[in-house]
Amino acid sequence: MADIVEEMRDSLEEQIDELRKEMSRISRSIAEGAEDAIEEAADLYEQGRGRMRRTARGVGDQIHFAADVARENPVTTATVLSTVALLGLAAGLMLGGMFAGGSRR
Repeated sequence: MADIVEEMRDSLEEQIDELRKEMSRISRSIAEGAEDAIEEAADLYEQGRGRMRRTARGVGDQIHFAADVARENPVTTATVLSTVALLGLAAGLMLGGMFAGGSRR
């Protein structure tokens, strides 16, 4: 009977050792995957950051160009802005009338 208990104990200890080794392998694999994911995320961040800088520069250039054109042609700029404002006002009044008309019914 003592032999059976000793064999079971040895078998369980071997299984525990195998499980520990397997857990160690899994941990290493997860750590390697996490390192790869972190490196990839850092690369994507750097790429996005560079693109954002180029985009911001391009938008800034366009804003400066538009400001220069507006300074050179103040009458045209005032006409365009007034027209856009009137169109926005008209659209707002039309939409307001549509929604207000629907709520009275």
